[in-house]
Amino acid sequence: MPFLKTPMIAAGTLAIALLSMACTPTSLPAKTVKSQNHSFRVVELAKGLEHPWSIAFLPNNGILVTERAGRLRLVHSGRLDPKPVSNVPAVVDSGQGGLFDVVLHPKFSENNFLYLSYAARCKGGVNTRVTRFRFDQKAHALVAPKLIFDAEPKTFGGRHFGGRLAFDRQGFLYISTGDRGDMSRAQNVADHSGSVIRLHDDGRIPKDNSLIKRSGVKAEIFSYGHRNPQGMAMHPGTGAIWTHEHGARGGDEINIVQGGLNYGWPVITHGIDYDGSKIGIGKSAPGMEQPLYFWVPLIAPSGMAFYEGDKFPKWRNSLFVGAYAARLW
Repeated sequence: MPFLKTPMIAAGTLAIALLSMACTPTSLPAKTVKSQNHSFRVVELAKGLEHPWSIAFLPNNGILVTERAGRLRLVHSGRLDPKPVSNVPAVVDSGQGGLFDVVLHPKFSENNFLYLSYAARCKGGVNTRVTRFRFDQKAHALVAPKLIFDAEPKTFGGRHFGGRLAFDRQGFLYISTGDRGDMSRAQNVADHSGSVIRLHDDGRIPKDNSLIKRSGVKAEIFSYGHRNPQGMAMHPGTGAIWTHEHGARGGDEINIVQGGLNYGWPVITHGIDYDGSKIGIGKSAPGMEQPLYFWVPLIAPSGMAFYEGDKFPKWRNSLFVGAYAARLW
């Protein structure tokens, strides 16, 4: 597994945990696992969830969980509420589509705003959409919907929606979109596909967002040349937004997102196509960013999070990445 040593990684250890997604049911009993730095337990939080995709921790110790099929569930005191949260928008639960991320507004304790990303069917096709709601916890419902982002152009097909959300310290909202299974779209800055979007919390476009000096750029785009970013987190030390994205056969990546930069897909990649053929021109090219870290063979990365707690001091500010792959290519 190649490791690209950088000052950023040296400042905060990059820890890779090949664990299933949080809240995924398992029949395994809780047991202590010994690692190089710490011993820990893997504990089942809830049963009866269908393809859990994302979690958000509420101030009252509750946990919101999205199910890809289009349900938002609440776990509290170790119990899964049998009734889904109501008024979740209709999603396209087909292929890789469905309900994706749930993220709380940085001032959730004051405004009760949360954000959902999902695959939505529209006139002309299916796209990645983000809507803000107010969570009425007493009514167990989402209210006051506000459309924040609707990827354009719309297209049919069920692959590579991206769909991860994160806020930075300035309160900007970042949204990942995949290339929708059409590689070339990731290099087209007149297309939202294959990019990281940056917006104000109400969907307005920041004035300094147009950092790509090319005509016809969609102003929501912050960076481009991404294949299918499905992990995103803010580094607790630097405040930078980190992402991971799926490669094809190998070439899964971790990137630090910076405005206006081109992350190369599909012109450059450390992977190959599923049939073994070459993709693009090679592993590097002028004007295109190298990943901070990459995997060959692949791991099919799932969620990612920085550890900021006190229970495991040697892991503080370390990055944990889940993996879907049951085997390596």
